[in-house]
Parts: sequence; C-alpha cells; structure tokens
Amino acid sequence: MPEWKPLSLDGVHAYPLAERSSKVDCEDFGKPWKTGGKLDAWLRFLPDILAAKDFRSAVASIVHAAKEGKMILLAMGAHVIKVGLNPVIIDLMERGILRGLAMNGACIIHDTEIAMAGRTSEDVAAHLGEGMFGMAEEPAVFLNDAVKEGAKAEMGLGAAVGSKLSRQEFPHCGVSLLARAFELDVPVTVHVAVGTDTIHFHPSVDGASLGKTTHLDFRIFAGLVSQLEGGVFINIGSAVIMPEVFLKALSLVRNLGYDVKNFTTLNLDFIRHYRPLTNVVQRPTLEGGKGYFLVGHHEIMFPLLAAAVVEGLGGSI
Repeated sequence: MPEWKPLSLDGVHAYPLAERSSKVDCEDFGKPWKTGGKLDAWLRFLPDILAAKDFRSAVASIVHAAKEGKMILLAMGAHVIKVGLNPVIIDLMERGILRGLAMNGACIIHDTEIAMAGRTSEDVAAHLGEGMFGMAEEPAVFLNDAVKEGAKAEMGLGAAVGSKLSRQEFPHCGVSLLARAFELDVPVTVHVAVGTDTIHFHPSVDGASLGKTTHLDFRIFAGLVSQLEGGVFINIGSAVIMPEVFLKALSLVRNLGYDVKNFTTLNLDFIRHYRPLTNVVQRPTLEGGKGYFLVGHHEIMFPLLAAAVVEGLGGSI
C-alpha cells in the first residue's frame, strides 16, 4: 500500500491584511431604520453594495435623463398590468418622465378588460379543459375592431386601441394605460406575435390589419429608440418579445446612422432570464453606457423605483 502523506503547510507565504484590496468596506454598509423616517432616508440608508448600489445608480441615471429631457422608454409584459401597476406608470407619464411605452400583445387585452370591467386575468386552468379559455367576447370584438379601424386610418396598433378606448365611456378608463397615454400624447407601441393572444382566435380577427398595425408600431418604436442617446430604456416583465424587438430596433437605427451608444438600460424581473440579460443589459451597452438587472417582484420593485425617481426629481435624494 502506498503511503499518502498530508501536504505540509510550513512553506505557505502570507501577507498582512492591510496590504490586501477588498471588495467590501464598512463605509459602504447599510444603516438601521429609525421610526418615523422618510423614503429619501431609507434610500440613503441602503448599503452601497451589489443590488442596492445598482438600484441607486439606475435611479440616478433616470433622474438625470428626465432632468435633461432625454428619452425614457418603458417596455413591458402583461404581468405588469395584472399586478396593479397601471396607476404608477400613468403617474410617470403625467409627470413627463416616461416619454414612450412599448408592450406585447397581451397587454392590450388586460388593459382593455380593466377599462371595461375593472378586473382582468381569468383562471386559465379552470377554463382550458372545456375549451373556453380566452373566449370572453366583448374585449375581443372591441380590440379586433380597433385594429381594423386603425389599419384603415394608417394608425399603429397602440394608437388605434388608445384612441378607441379614450372615446368610450367605460367605467375604468382612468386607469387604462392606452387610453391615458393617447390623451397625454405619449406614444404606445404594441408588438404582436400572432397566435400568442386570445383575441387571435376570435372570428372578428383580421390578420392583415393586425400585421399592418403592429409593423407600423415597430417602426414607431424604432423612432423612439433612435432618440435614446443619453436616455434610459427599461424592460419589465417581458422575457422574450420586448428584448428581441428592442435589439432589432437598436440594430436598425444604428444601421441608419443614428448615434445611439451612450445610454442606460434597466431590466426588472423575477429571475435572470437569458434574453433580457443579453439583449437589454449586456449587448446594447457594449459601445457605451451601462446596463442594470434588478431581480424582484414587479409589484414591489417598480413602485419603489418610481418613488425613488420622483423623490430624486424633487431634490430629496
């Protein structure tokens, strides 16, 4: 049997701790909360480390862009609506902070249902078995009619739905993103993947109109992206559609000669998905700027982000 000997530690070379560089300094530590404090104090009390540092840096970028009148563009998935964030987004539009809104096709369904009935998000499992999932008639007819009207009027999909919603007397139009954006003259673009949305299998759908209006919205979105130099692009709750659309629009505007290199990108989601990480945070900022990825629940993270930006614009932080 061979004799295995433990390695001797006698020759290890060490050095004083004071000579070593370290990633964490106690000066960057957070501070404990005190009763009766305000939001600006809480933000200052956060550690200046990792996600807390990124959060404050992202807020500072948004505040700076807003003060300079730069483009701040929000892209989103439908879950953002379903967790109750319409009033927060509307407030940012009304304040002139958000200058453009982009969304996937599901957003117009949930936003319209909110405007019509004040509620949305059906129980898919309860209705899928009998083939009744997505079969609510009124929102499908309303939206498909809006798309057809928009195609005839040479309007983008977002503007077509927003215009039609703003003309209705639905009881909850005040919390509709599309209606309020149309009234505020904030451009909304809708990016549809055919077959992903329930209104696509209703008999009122017109594929030609859908394609025409959503393609026009891509061109409008690209126009907004062309103005992103010095601005901020935020993606929240879209893991595939909006990151892909953003990357293609960015390539298009650079191909056309627009100087869009130094800007901030921010992705907010529950987990670190591949496409948002690469197509929003990393690849677009290779030529300059900075990308951030903040992980957390939309219903907590986005109101916190919005509140911090409002405080920052008010001079509190």
